[in-house]
Amino acid sequence: MAQEFRLLLVTPETTLLDQPIQSLRCTLYDGQIGILPGRMPMVGRLGYGELVFEATDGKEERYFVDGGFLQVKGSVISVLTEQAIPAGKLNAADAEKMLEEALDRTAVGDEQCQARQRDQDRARAMLALAHQK
Repeated sequence: MAQEFRLLLVTPETTLLDQPIQSLRCTLYDGQIGILPGRMPMVGRLGYGELVFEATDGKEERYFVDGGFLQVKGSVISVLTEQAIPAGKLNAADAEKMLEEALDRTAVGDEQCQARQRDQDRARAMLALAHQK
């Protein structure tokens, strides 16, 4: 039997997943990462985008994650995110509407400009994943 990890996928509302997996890849704030058994401990800041893992039965599952943090410690991968949506439940039309709203919003000052940019990045990542299904 191949080595396994235990994946904990947690949002502020609930623990979405607590299951064994074989591998994981996801979007960090500054790029992509793939994680296999034997990985050294680490903590990373998640970006907006895709989280993909291979379950122990060999099936690949995909989620959209909305930022947060990832921790690898021993055989446990903990993913803490604001929201995680199964890729199959993403709606491209909703993502396009979110992007249009973010693009049209007027921003004054650094804080509003950063918030508008975050919303644009989130909507673009969601839209890209919605088109992949």
